[in-house]
Amino acid sequence: MSGVIVIDGVALPERLVAEEAQNHPAATPEEARMAAAHALAIKALLLDRAHQLGLTPQAEQDEDGREETPEEALVRAVLDIEIEVERPGEAECQRVYDSAPERFRTPPLTQASHILFAPKGDDEAAWQSARDAASAAIAELAWHPHRFADLAETLSDCPSKGVGGSLGQLSPGDLATEVEAGLDLLQDGETASEPVRSRFGWHVLRLDRRIEGRRLPFEHVLPRIALHLESRAWTAAATRYVSGLAAEARECGVALSVTEDGGVAPGALSLGDLLNDQDAVTARLEVWLDEADPALAVQARQTAATTGVSLAEFVQSEISSFLQGADDQGWTRLISAAQGSDDPALACVRAILKSKLKAPGRSYAIVRRH
Repeated sequence: MSGVIVIDGVALPERLVAEEAQNHPAATPEEARMAAAHALAIKALLLDRAHQLGLTPQAEQDEDGREETPEEALVRAVLDIEIEVERPGEAECQRVYDSAPERFRTPPLTQASHILFAPKGDDEAAWQSARDAASAAIAELAWHPHRFADLAETLSDCPSKGVGGSLGQLSPGDLATEVEAGLDLLQDGETASEPVRSRFGWHVLRLDRRIEGRRLPFEHVLPRIALHLESRAWTAAATRYVSGLAAEARECGVALSVTEDGGVAPGALSLGDLLNDQDAVTARLEVWLDEADPALAVQARQTAATTGVSLAEFVQSEISSFLQGADDQGWTRLISAAQGSDDPALACVRAILKSKLKAPGRSYAIVRRH
């Protein structure tokens, strides 16, 4: 039987968590494992909610024509039904527009030309030869700037040579980073005084014209702002909704179990119900504990006597304490203890008592020798 981990009140087979972790890149394997476990738990909670609502999958296609799986369709249907957000008003959109004017501008455009001198090999000598040729072209252009197009046509190793080296209108990110940085240093109509190196070779750069971005009218960006605010509100509402489902599941201890084949079933062993039936558990605990773990039985009786209560009262108190404060790790340990047991409830109680009643450590006397 595969090991089990409990996350958000859902018991998950470790094997499925390990497989899912491949879809969650993270800084460490443990972070990937936990992200995978949370994703599987949320999926199980939403599928269980779809079952409660009596939903049937109605698959839709995305923009690329890919059809949803039945599980994806059910998750989407649950969120569509359960989550409602108000569409933002124009005044709210106006505040966003006024608070960040730089976000609502057309991108700056650059018109530029270049002459590319690609190295004829990978060694340093080839790169140096290309640089020397680029420097010679710059020297020629210093005396005859009107010859840029001619030199590009005869010397450039870029297809733009056919249009005099012109690169056309460019947006940020269209060019290699080094080339963009070189153009940023130039004024309109200026040719760089030094060649610029990129992975393609050495560039002789000329900035033909820079067109600054302009602020877009509010009416033009209003639909975009409204969609952004609505999407943000929906994401926040979905997060709260899923957190609520997880909180309800955690109150049950283990509300759901994901089976080895990925299905969703009622909580593993119904541990919450088993332990809540404390009278039934404690009624048979004493005999069972004497047989299963005599040392623990003695320690439990001694602790109960010290506190002035019966063994049954002591056990019930410890069960209640666990149910009120257990986290996912606590429930994981409990399920691990109960797996394969003929009496899962008693195995759980034994695990609770063992975590409470630590074995007494050895004491040592330090004797100084004279």
